[in-house]
Amino acid sequence: MKNYKWQLMTNNIMPKDKECLVKFIKSSNRFTNGIKVREFEKNWSNWLGVKYSTFVNSGASANLISLHILRELEPKKNEVILPPFTWSSDVISVLNAGFKPIFVDINLKNLALDEDLVKKKINKNTAAIFLTHAMGFTGISQNFLNFINKKKIFLIKNFCESHGAKLKKKKAGTLGQISNFSFYYAHHMTTIEGGIISTNSKKIDILAKMKRGHGLLRDSNDQKYIRKIKNKHKDLNSDFIFCTEGFNLRNNELSAVIGLEQIKRLDKNIKKRNFNHRIFLKNLRDDIFFKDFDLEGSSNYGLHLILKNKSKKVFAKVLKVLDDNLIEYRIGSAGGGNQLRQPYLKQYRKKFNFKQFKNTEHMHFYSLYIGNYPELKQNKILNLCKLLNSIS
Repeated sequence: MKNYKWQLMTNNIMPKDKECLVKFIKSSNRFTNGIKVREFEKNWSNWLGVKYSTFVNSGASANLISLHILRELEPKKNEVILPPFTWSSDVISVLNAGFKPIFVDINLKNLALDEDLVKKKINKNTAAIFLTHAMGFTGISQNFLNFINKKKIFLIKNFCESHGAKLKKKKAGTLGQISNFSFYYAHHMTTIEGGIISTNSKKIDILAKMKRGHGLLRDSNDQKYIRKIKNKHKDLNSDFIFCTEGFNLRNNELSAVIGLEQIKRLDKNIKKRNFNHRIFLKNLRDDIFFKDFDLEGSSNYGLHLILKNKSKKVFAKVLKVLDDNLIEYRIGSAGGGNQLRQPYLKQYRKKFNFKQFKNTEHMHFYSLYIGNYPELKQNKILNLCKLLNSIS
């Protein structure tokens, strides 16, 4: 393993997090899903600006539950529109819930679904649009949101890399029916492993909490709903009423304790990440690198290097600069680029021409990202820009 001088992420667990965790372990005998999980869910909902949140063990689990909720709410529709430029769990959750994925290319300004192309794909079978807010960008416009609402199309959003991204002055995670976040170690905040499902719908929240816990009625955390279902099923043991198809995707008290501490500095960390990103873009050559991003409302996750024009030779030189200076990077960005090129989707290869996904393909072969985090020093960013700008 390389001893990188510039990692994708430095230590995201601070001494204060450890102190709070040790204190909790010494004072408590319950570590499974309990009081601290509910406290974290409430604090996260307040921070985001939604009514309900369900803490799970990963962002991938949040996606899986969300698509199974969609299956219950839209049983007669079978298509979900999503980008091939995303993480594998988005696509797999669509397939696992029995939907047909309808892939649409992205635009480069915010690395999200091309809204004009999406409009052409919507039909009577469209159950939902599954939007990925990649790399911290706000991936939706107000006009497109209005269009979706008018069409009454379900909107699920993946914010795993984009905590705090905003549309106008409102956190974009409050828009649509479901927003999913990840608290993986390298993200804006961490619970080591973890994810959360946020919504303003009580019905969705009840389903999310039950599906998280085996489908059990008692995990819904809604006493009125529990009483109603118990009265309908008096032939069943009230502690073991399985209302919906579920999984065991719960998180635990220890992760919640870390989350409660981490959320206190989330806004400050987002501000610093965005500052770093702007410094980086300002000092890069615009004849080599694509810089025409829509930064309004962004919550940067990583520093992108996207070639303006296709050139294997230039891209190789970029990689050499990074390798020579022991800078860690990921080619293809979110999920490694075009998911349609991955082995698990080989059955879809014949159905698509890669030329349909011009921007996704460009990201796949001519882009990468490097780490951005609050502790990153400005002089480090400027020195890298100088090295990259010397490429000829």
